[in-house]
Amino acid sequence: MADDVLFDHALRLGDDALVMGQRLSEWCGHAPMLEVDLALANIALDLLGQATHFLNLAGEIEGKGRDADALAFHRDVLDFRNCLLVEQPNGDFAQTIARQFLFSNWQELLMREIAAAPEPRLAAIGAKAVKEIAYHAKFASEWVVRLGDGTAESRTRMIAGLEWMWRFVDELFDPMDGAPSRRGEWDARINRTLTEAGLELPKPRRGAMGGRAGHHSEHLGHLLTEMQFLQRAYPGATW
Repeated sequence: MADDVLFDHALRLGDDALVMGQRLSEWCGHAPMLEVDLALANIALDLLGQATHFLNLAGEIEGKGRDADALAFHRDVLDFRNCLLVEQPNGDFAQTIARQFLFSNWQELLMREIAAAPEPRLAAIGAKAVKEIAYHAKFASEWVVRLGDGTAESRTRMIAGLEWMWRFVDELFDPMDGAPSRRGEWDARINRTLTEAGLELPKPRRGAMGGRAGHHSEHLGHLLTEMQFLQRAYPGATW
């Protein structure tokens, strides 16, 4: 894999994990129960760890002296290459679960492939990450069933969450990422869980694209403003 291609790949993977981890961290102290609060915080920490590894790799390949911190805290919104799905607002708990359900099932399949990649640095990160993400996918899938097969209100909210997030699914399988081969297995996973939850697949719609090219929703700018504040206000500061 050419260095420029590997850099772009590592950057996308790091940005996906970083932004999703930041989104989940917003639930800390606000989740509906203590067990869920701890689970979401731990998933966020897993994702931030993955982001650190991928962004450090991207910086190493780039060779310009930027490490994971520099890439996370000193890039502007147009320089981020995360998919649009991960930057979407948390909404209510069901909307957060819908986002995590769609993303983690995709990310687990992706990391399984990366763990078997010929590039040893990528493979090492993927092998560690896939074990964590298997739990993320299981957690989110179980909550989809609990909410979908729960009360009338929880079912309504779960349907609304899936409807909101569904428009961002196609970007996960952008041919530029070599990802279409995972779509069949991902569809099967999603269908299986939704069937168990007594839910229908959201209706097809025109996909929202652009995150991989730096064209983001307004939500990412607000997220980065909060995430990058200290590093921007006090450049070079250390604890």
